[in-house]
Amino acid sequence: MTTTIIAVDVHDVRFPTSLTGDGSDAINRGDYSATYVELRTDDPSGAVGAGFTFTNGQGNEITCAAVRAFAPTLVGRTLEDFIAEPVAFSRSLTAHPQLRWLGPEKGVIHMATGAIINAVWDLRAKLAGVPLWRLLAEMPTDELVACVDFNHITDAITPADAAAILDKGRVGYEERLAGLESDGFPSYTTSVGWLGYPDDKVRALTRQAYAEGWRAMKMKVGGPLADDIRRAEIIRSEIGPDALLMMDANQVWDVDVAIAAMKELAAFNPYWIEEPTHADDVLGHARIAEAVRGFTNGTCHVATGEAGANKVIFKQLLQANAIGIMQIDSCRVAGVNEVLAEILMAAKFGVPICPHAGGVGLCEYVQHLAIFDYLRVGTSLDGRMVEYVDHLHEHFVDPVRTREGRYLLPEQPGYSATMKPSSIAEYSFPDGPVWAR
Repeated sequence: MTTTIIAVDVHDVRFPTSLTGDGSDAINRGDYSATYVELRTDDPSGAVGAGFTFTNGQGNEITCAAVRAFAPTLVGRTLEDFIAEPVAFSRSLTAHPQLRWLGPEKGVIHMATGAIINAVWDLRAKLAGVPLWRLLAEMPTDELVACVDFNHITDAITPADAAAILDKGRVGYEERLAGLESDGFPSYTTSVGWLGYPDDKVRALTRQAYAEGWRAMKMKVGGPLADDIRRAEIIRSEIGPDALLMMDANQVWDVDVAIAAMKELAAFNPYWIEEPTHADDVLGHARIAEAVRGFTNGTCHVATGEAGANKVIFKQLLQANAIGIMQIDSCRVAGVNEVLAEILMAAKFGVPICPHAGGVGLCEYVQHLAIFDYLRVGTSLDGRMVEYVDHLHEHFVDPVRTREGRYLLPEQPGYSATMKPSSIAEYSFPDGPVWAR
C-alpha cells in the first residue's frame, strides 16, 4: 500500500514579536512568521506531513507563493517515491527546470523547498511511529548516504567518506542515547540579550536564566560599540567568569570593523562571535577567524550558518578554515536532506555543530538534528549546544521541553513541526483575529 500526497495546503502565519522587541538584533526587528505547509495524504490514518520555513514577517507571502508554485510537482507523488529515491525526489524541487532559476538553490525558492522536504520527513517519521531524530539515528548507513545529494561537494566529502563517518557513529550509540535520556542535550539561551531590550530587562533576564540553570548565554551586538560593551559587562557580571557568553552581530559589520570591535569585546571572554560579517563572505569570515584566534589565544571562535544559502557555502567556509562553530539551520536550506550533507561535512572537517534556532518553531526542528548529529555523526558533546529561546512554543502540538538548561528528547512521532489549528487560525495573515483588529 502506498501513501499519496493529494493536496498541499499553505498557511501564512505571523506572530507580532516586533511589539516587544523579541528577536531584535542589529539588523532585524520583525514579526516571527512561518510559511506553514501541510501535505495531505490518502493514508487511512489521516496522516498529514507538517513543515515550515521561518521568515521575519513581511515577505512571508512570497515564500507561501513559492510553495504553491511547487504544489503541482508534489500532488500525486507518494511517500514511497521519496523513500526509494530521496535524492531524485529532492532534485525534482531543487533542480526544477524552471523554478531553480529563481535561486539557484538559495533564497525564497530554496526556503520553500525546505518547508516541503521537511514536511515529507515529518510524514515519514509519523507513519514510522518515531520521532525524526530516532528515525535518522537508527537508519542503516547505506540509506542515510542515499539521502545526500553529493553534487557540488565531492571535493570536500564523498559517499565513501560519509559512510565511514556513519559506520563509526554506530560504536557507542546506546551509551550516548542513555546519556541523553538521563541528562538531556546541552543548550544555551538567547532570550536574555535581544538588542531591543533595555539594560534593566537584560540584567533581570540574565539573572533569571542563571537561576534556572543556564550556563551559556548569547547577546546581540552590532549597535554602538559602547552599548555593546555596557551590555556585555551587565551579562558577564551576572553569570560570572566561568559561564559561556556568546555574541552575535547578525552580519552588520564590515570585515575590518568586526576585527576592531572584537578586540574590544574580547575583554569579556566571548566563546564565539556569530555572523560577524555578510553571510556570503567566506574570505571575510576567514580573515576575522584568523584575527580573533590570534588576539584571544584561540579561546574565541567564529560561528555562522543560520543564513548559509546552501551546502556549497558551508563547504567553502569549512575549506577556508573560516569557522570554528558551524550553525546549521533547519529550513534556510532545502530541508533535512541538505542538512545531512552539512552535518557530514562538519564531521569530516572536525568542526562542532551548534544549530541555529530562535525563530518560531526552529527550536522544535533543530533539536532533532542536533541529537542525530551527536548520536550518529559527531559522537561528542564537546563544544556542542542547541540554541534556545523561550517564546512561541505554546503554538506547537509537540513543543520543546527543557530542564536546567538542557533539551529533553522529543518523544512524539514526527519532526515536532505540527502547529495547533487554533494558533494557525488566530495568527493567519492578514485575516486572523490578531491581524484583523
